[in-house]
Amino acid sequence: MTPPDDGPDLAHRRPEGVGDTTVAALGSLSKALETTERARGHLYGFHQLTGTADLELDRAVELLTEAGHPDWAETVRTQVLGRNVIPGRWTFQIVEDYDATYYEPFKEIERAAVEELAEGREHLHEAEMKEARRTVGHPDHTARPGPGEGSRG
Repeated sequence: MTPPDDGPDLAHRRPEGVGDTTVAALGSLSKALETTERARGHLYGFHQLTGTADLELDRAVELLTEAGHPDWAETVRTQVLGRNVIPGRWTFQIVEDYDATYYEPFKEIERAAVEELAEGREHLHEAEMKEARRTVGHPDHTARPGPGEGSRG
């Protein structure tokens, strides 16, 4: 039997009347948003790597010129350096468009669903999975942090 003070904190307990399917749906919505967060990170990686490559082209132009290949230096400078990655867009513009068109609306919808359907309580699916899988009484299977360890209540 679980002691009364052992279990998820209030922020991770299912509110009264919230059913299993709602918890599963919110868990799925949260997982989809987490996947989108990862995709956004890859997009930022693409942005930074492309920018780093573009900045390295300055050195390539300089070295081609120094090596006696001014025509190649000029070709790289005018045909690749500073080029749009898609028509009319540098990578920062792709990131901005992704954020405005997809990422921010997705975040707002996920947040609104959690607020309305689960009284703002996040990660209910995961909290219930943790509770079902932990060994009560084991020191490495505690339900929440101890006092002073970041407990949310």
